[in-house]
Amino acid sequence: MFVGGFATFALLYGTQPMLPLFAASFGISPARASLAVSAGTAALALALIPASVLADRIGRRPVMKAALAVAAVLSMGAALITDFNQLLVLRALLGAALAGLPAAAMAYLGEEVAPNAQGRAMGLYIAGNALGGMSGRVLAAVLTEWGSWRIALAVLGALGVVAAIVFWQRLPPSRHFSPRAASLGRLARDARTLFADAGLPWLFLTAFLAMGAFVGLYNYLGFRLGDAPFGLGQSVIGAVFLLYIVGTWASAWAGALADRHGRRNVQWIMVSIMLAGLLLTLPDNLPVVIAGVAVFTFGFFATHSLASGWVGRRAQDRRALGAAIYLSCYYLGSSIIGSVSGVAWHDGRWAAVVAILGVCAGATLLIALWLRRLAPIGSD
Repeated sequence: MFVGGFATFALLYGTQPMLPLFAASFGISPARASLAVSAGTAALALALIPASVLADRIGRRPVMKAALAVAAVLSMGAALITDFNQLLVLRALLGAALAGLPAAAMAYLGEEVAPNAQGRAMGLYIAGNALGGMSGRVLAAVLTEWGSWRIALAVLGALGVVAAIVFWQRLPPSRHFSPRAASLGRLARDARTLFADAGLPWLFLTAFLAMGAFVGLYNYLGFRLGDAPFGLGQSVIGAVFLLYIVGTWASAWAGALADRHGRRNVQWIMVSIMLAGLLLTLPDNLPVVIAGVAVFTFGFFATHSLASGWVGRRAQDRRALGAAIYLSCYYLGSSIIGSVSGVAWHDGRWAAVVAILGVCAGATLLIALWLRRLAPIGSD
């Protein structure tokens, strides 16, 4: 599952450091260039619920394995495009294909891992997301400077193929999966039950806001660091994505902390850390900006690890649909807030971007504080 999470984020977000190059190569605005990321995340968000229904019907493993294999092939095909619209189509198809893995992953872990270890297991899976996102971005940044963005896309696809082979060979069989009939009526009833829960709608909103802020920051960080007063090159900007290693550690550590102290007592602290890191990126001082990005990344991955595990706990036997709705909100936030931030960049540069993302992070903090009042389920 770590390998699956690694490949998902590497393939989905590997185009992020290429956004300034797409803007220059195709003569488009930063906001339009950001669609190279947002097209994939939006398609993934829309495909998650159908993928979760399919995973309920035929099993978690076959859906996850097929998702990773198809996405790897589509990623390699993106290296052959001749215009930006073709890239957007392939990125949307890649996102839709990838949906099968995250749609089933949380349910798979919830079914196959003992309850007292689920926080650590979910943290390890999210750590794979973080390391994959870091590796894909750094590799793409280096390859685009030394070669071209076409070479970078081809290498990312090859990385996805290797991950798919490992995933197919090593993923343990499902021992506790029970098929559920797929019907619109059952889906609607399950969705109503989930949204009637006192905490789940707020956790879904947390996913939208937190992920939107995270992607918005990284989408336009490259533009900021490439501009005055920093003027950094592509490889140096790509090295900033090494900060994802902080997120790899944070997600696993936060999951273990939640197993001991409860998610309600940990999450608001992690969101506060995220907000503090965002504010640190405001000064035109490179070491302070890098420190701020590191702190923000730590807080985000810890927040995501806690919230996603909390959804699985509260959704109980509807955890597959709960995970799909959570992740739909997560990737919709990535697409919508990640692109809207481009308008802020155009109108007010980094201060305007931080203002929008700060509203998102501040609202997430208020939600985390409200969630402390919920009646606990298990180790919540």
